[in-house]
Amino acid sequence: MLTSTDFSGLLSDRFFKNFLPIPASNDLNTGMLTPDFVLPNVTHDQEIQLSSFRQQKPIILAFTRIFTENQYCPFCFPHIKALNDRYQEFCDRNIELLMITSTDLHQSKIVAQDLGLKMPLLSNPGCQVFQEYHTGQALGAPLPAQFVLDQQGRLHYKHLFSFLDHNASVDTLLQVAKKTVKQ
Repeated sequence: MLTSTDFSGLLSDRFFKNFLPIPASNDLNTGMLTPDFVLPNVTHDQEIQLSSFRQQKPIILAFTRIFTENQYCPFCFPHIKALNDRYQEFCDRNIELLMITSTDLHQSKIVAQDLGLKMPLLSNPGCQVFQEYHTGQALGAPLPAQFVLDQQGRLHYKHLFSFLDHNASVDTLLQVAKKTVKQ
């Protein structure tokens, strides 16, 4: 018996704003202070301001591509699962991992619950933070990207989506972030 795929919620304002392809750009350079933002953390029902982590710990920003609470990017889903499965390794090294999605609050809460997310999941349905970080967009959603910031909020590493190399590996993110920790 064939089951149909549920695409409800896919054709939203966000979908149409992100439909045309815009490639990721290289506007953020190593050593730059990255843009600050405040977003709701649906995993722990609180707001997170990026700059509140300054002088405390390195941060990994993992922008991910989730279409709806039922539709994941086939490249991002395994990455989300791998980051979540290894989230404790980031915590043990005093590194904060923030995952950012463009799904709305309701959809993001369902994703966090269904996947049993331990890491913070930040909801950015207006996609302004994706745009500030120049992640690019295509086919209805912003593209994934990863950024490693030091304790001062300066960029040390970025990985922008390509079809050849979708997401930075968990090992790479851990290794780069570990190098930024000030003793």
